Amino acid sequence: MGTTVEFSGTVRRWNPDKPGGLAVVDVPDDCVTQLGGRKQRRVTGTLNGAEFAGSTMLVAGGGFCVGVSKAALKAADAGVGDDVEVVLQREQP
Repeated sequence: MGTTVEFSGTVRRWNPDKPGGLAVVDVPDDCVTQLGGRKQRRVTGTLNGAEFAGSTMLVAGGGFCVGVSKAALKAADAGVGDDVEVVLQREQP
């Protein structure tokens, strides 16, 4: 069993200078501790109700986000700039 968090966020580009690059959703500060802190780790969950797997990662300046693949965005009927509902689960070690 793992820890689950739910939040709303906006899909954005990891690097806005690379329009075809990685898409991410920022994880709210109040969810970071529940996910085990600001550490890169694999997570599973849903994006707008569609199942996906991704990795959490640090953002320069103290932020934290989860990467979202093109396939996950397509399954969630979402794109860069869209607001999404996210559920993330971190498996217990």
